[in-house]
Amino acid sequence: MINQEQLSEFQNLELLARQAVEGFIIGLHRSPFHGFSVEFAEHRLYNPGESTRHMDWKVYARTGKMFVKRYQEETNLRCQVVIDASSSMYFPKEDGAKTNKLKFSIQAAAALIHLLKRQRDAAGLSVFTDEILVNTVARSSTKHHQLLYTYLDELQSKSPLNVKTDAAKCLHQIADTVHKRSMVVIFSDMFDNVDTKGIDELFAALQHLKYNKHEVILFHVVDKQKELDFEFENRPYEFVDMENGDKVKLNPSEVKDYYVSQVKKFEASLKLRCGQYKIDFVEADINKDFRQVLLPFLMKRTKML
Repeated sequence: MINQEQLSEFQNLELLARQAVEGFIIGLHRSPFHGFSVEFAEHRLYNPGESTRHMDWKVYARTGKMFVKRYQEETNLRCQVVIDASSSMYFPKEDGAKTNKLKFSIQAAAALIHLLKRQRDAAGLSVFTDEILVNTVARSSTKHHQLLYTYLDELQSKSPLNVKTDAAKCLHQIADTVHKRSMVVIFSDMFDNVDTKGIDELFAALQHLKYNKHEVILFHVVDKQKELDFEFENRPYEFVDMENGDKVKLNPSEVKDYYVSQVKKFEASLKLRCGQYKIDFVEADINKDFRQVLLPFLMKRTKML
């Protein structure tokens, strides 16, 4: 069986996605995404012994008869996959044994796109830095899904330096272009919005998506060991800002306590705001295999249906 390193070498994302879905997620409900785009169709009599989940208790209270609501999907699901491709997403520098945040996001996105393809659902792709680089509409054709894999393959072959991000601006633009009710799945470290003003601007953009009736899922992609826990050897380092090139030399132990406290505040704020705006927040640590992040997320969604 081809392992992940070989897949990365040959850049065959479609094969990787197929293996992840068919060998890892195949036991899930047919559509772990469906459930938010349905409308009432009709009533039918309740059959003894079946689930009472869709029982119409108001009708029962009025008539004393047990009826179950039947639903009809408005459309197949539309899902817009959004990937932050700024320079900070290329952390850490790959050494063969560990992937970076962008490639982790690409692999997870490819698996989701393949899952959508299996379900005959429509997938679109948006890639942004401080501007939108790719923005396709959601379609369900095989040719379109292959085009999305091509975009992802091209993206993982790049390694730009000093490319900044403006998530708030780009998410506003994406909200303006996704016209039909969709699920919007975002992969980003969100590190361009660490102060209060930045977080306010970010969530104004996410609110824009919610206002347009989209369901929003945020995969917060980080290297937990290095970026959150600040686990470095006790020796001098030169830290380089990947988005603007600024450098600082210091011993990590000198700033670790302050750094960790500030990052925890930032992450807590992200989680709190996501909860307030009913945005699904998913912790995505790249030290785990992307399958270990996707499976709990998908299983959680099946239980919600």
